[in-house]
Amino acid sequence: MVIAIGFEGSANKIGVGIVKDGEVLANERETYITPPGEGFLPKETAQHHRSRILDILKRALAASGLSPQDIDVVCYTKGPGMAPPLLTVAIVARTVAQIWNKPILGVNHCIGHIEMGRLITKAANPTVLYVSGGNTQIISYACKRYRIFGETIDIAIGNCLDRFARIIHLSNDPSPGYNIEQMAKKGQNYVPLPYSVKGMDMSFSGILSFIEQKARPKGRQARKAKVEDADQWTDEDLCFSLQETLFAMLVETTERAMAHTGSREVLIVGGVGCNVRLQEMMSVMCEERDAKLFATDERFCIDNGVMIAHAGWEMFRSGRIKHLDPGFAQHLGKFVQRNVTEGNPPRAQQKRVQELRPLAEGEFSAIVSSCKKYKSETKNVDRLPLLSNPRSEEQEEEE
Repeated sequence: MVIAIGFEGSANKIGVGIVKDGEVLANERETYITPPGEGFLPKETAQHHRSRILDILKRALAASGLSPQDIDVVCYTKGPGMAPPLLTVAIVARTVAQIWNKPILGVNHCIGHIEMGRLITKAANPTVLYVSGGNTQIISYACKRYRIFGETIDIAIGNCLDRFARIIHLSNDPSPGYNIEQMAKKGQNYVPLPYSVKGMDMSFSGILSFIEQKARPKGRQARKAKVEDADQWTDEDLCFSLQETLFAMLVETTERAMAHTGSREVLIVGGVGCNVRLQEMMSVMCEERDAKLFATDERFCIDNGVMIAHAGWEMFRSGRIKHLDPGFAQHLGKFVQRNVTEGNPPRAQQKRVQELRPLAEGEFSAIVSSCKKYKSETKNVDRLPLLSNPRSEEQEEEE
């Protein structure tokens, strides 16, 4: 029996999840929500995560009925994602691992989504459509590796939807994509949009630029249900048209990947995978190919700590573990000094190192005080790369 705890914070979601041999024991999560028409910036997102992560951790332990002594391995998102939020999660996860004297594992965010989808749906070896705010990829597993068959060549589909939601000032609660989905259900007229599929890859930036010109200014009060001329569309029509066009591109490229792999299963993962219309369109294609469609609901599609815990659980069982050495505090201090942005005063650099060192040494109470200081002190940490940045073992040994 292996119990894993996972910390997720690659974007505007901060979550902690606990799993035991494939069983979900806790899935606590909060979202950083900004006003309508605004996105979330890395610095402010990290501040939100720092202020909430300890409370979420306590709730996860309470929901699972476990104590720190019951945890076998600590897992955290090492990327891809936004650097400041990822750094926050990495520091807390490494601190917790040292306090509890547990091994630690950095988990790839994308693989976390896929493995979570396979766990919940019981899909065997599907063609994976990974659609989120930062990624759009068609993936399949072969020869002990996940292989990308197609992807976006510019922005992710979730980013496209989010940016359009900001243009028409939709609420970010619970998410821009969800509110676009609800608006699209009321759309009556299809607006022809660019359709950009290039082989196995897709492009969304041109579609976004085109539909921006079609979006009506929010200052206009007229909200007519019918189209009066070719240039007059309701926001509902635009949301409907955008969804239909984007999802048709995803279905086409996914079907091509299935033809390459011979797969009879499709698994949709990522935040956009919650969209019911996308699932409907994909199910029609799967039915025509005598294939099965697998998808989860918002509990597991949207970023969560459980997916990190489960992927880490799989890695732990395979023997991929890492123990924090006693000199971790000194290593962290050197890392900060080496990576602080050039041009900042040396005094600010030294102060930042002094603030981060207690975290590495395992003083749990220091996490709270340091998190509060982050809001008003120097900004260096917000420009640092990940603590677990990809570097070879040879490079680490040389240093």
